[in-house]
Amino acid sequence: MRARSPLHLHTAAHAELISLVVMLTNVLTVHLKPISSLLGPIHGCAYLFVVIRAWRLQQTSTRAKFSALVPGAGGLLFLRQLDRGGSVRPQEEEAIPS
Repeated sequence: MRARSPLHLHTAAHAELISLVVMLTNVLTVHLKPISSLLGPIHGCAYLFVVIRAWRLQQTSTRAKFSALVPGAGGLLFLRQLDRGGSVRPQEEEAIPS
């Protein structure tokens, strides 16, 4: 059985990466403080959401969960491993009493 990756996890993972790219571009070019003060908390919240949500999924492997800890691209790495299906632990089948 494969675990489905939720839509809100996809959204947060993309928000994490996009906000990091925009923040780094801002720092390396014009360094506008309003952009930094707006995108810093957005990036932080998206990162924390991805990490917490990844660790709460019970059917994923520990390796996939640790990949979510990578700043910036961790959410997308986690989703890739989750969608690939190789990182999902097989569930034990319960015997139905007759």
